[in-house]
Amino acid sequence: MRIALGLSYRGCAYQGWQSQPGGATVQDHVERALREFTGASLRVVCAGRTDAGVHALQQVVHFDSPVRRGAQSWVRGLNTFLPPDISVLWSREPGEDFHAQKSARSRRYRYVLVQHAVRPALLHGLVGWTHHRLDAQAMREGAAHLLGEHDFTSLRASSCQARSPCKTVHGIDIELAPDGRTWSFDFHANAFLHHMVRNIMGCLIAVGSGARDPAWIAQVLSARERAAAAPTFMPDGLYFAGPAYAAQWQIPEPVLDLPRLLA
Repeated sequence: MRIALGLSYRGCAYQGWQSQPGGATVQDHVERALREFTGASLRVVCAGRTDAGVHALQQVVHFDSPVRRGAQSWVRGLNTFLPPDISVLWSREPGEDFHAQKSARSRRYRYVLVQHAVRPALLHGLVGWTHHRLDAQAMREGAAHLLGEHDFTSLRASSCQARSPCKTVHGIDIELAPDGRTWSFDFHANAFLHHMVRNIMGCLIAVGSGARDPAWIAQVLSARERAAAAPTFMPDGLYFAGPAYAAQWQIPEPVLDLPRLLA
């Protein structure tokens, strides 16, 4: 039977999502827990791969299980065999036609950034950091150039394996928390290229700090050349907020209250 799981994880200790020979990825730990719990070697498919140091509020995976378990049994049983920074949130039986990646209509990321003269210590690894004072309006004007369907060649990693650099960005929301120093950047698109969000963050901070004009982002897009954009920003504050699916799959919506928890 096909099982879908919702996962959250803190990415600091892992070499990203995708399985690697050293076994130090989130996928490796999840599949190891499945083997312990079911006695079978199972492969999982995720909605969106995350890089080393990147976190997930709700990663969605699916696998085909040879054994039947109750919904809460999958949650409690797998969490018994997972490290404390990886957690199964829920389980569903969506049917054999469900595919964690291909059934997703869109995906969301959130970047949490602290603006402060000194780098954060207690939140190290959980938030990005800049010592620059940022201009919200300038960043919003710059972000507006990214909305809609574009060729994002300038904002993809050189190692990106996506067949097409063209993606559709549905929305970019930029908010400053009441504390006056914690920013949240919410990105919503049909899909994302490798390092796309982190490269956008580098560009937005260049605009917000006054180093670049908002219109520069349009020039970055039209150049279709990675060298035209800002350097890739740090992974620390990046969270995969989760994919969106049609209602028929009955996949829970993620809870996006992270900035309040970190403020």
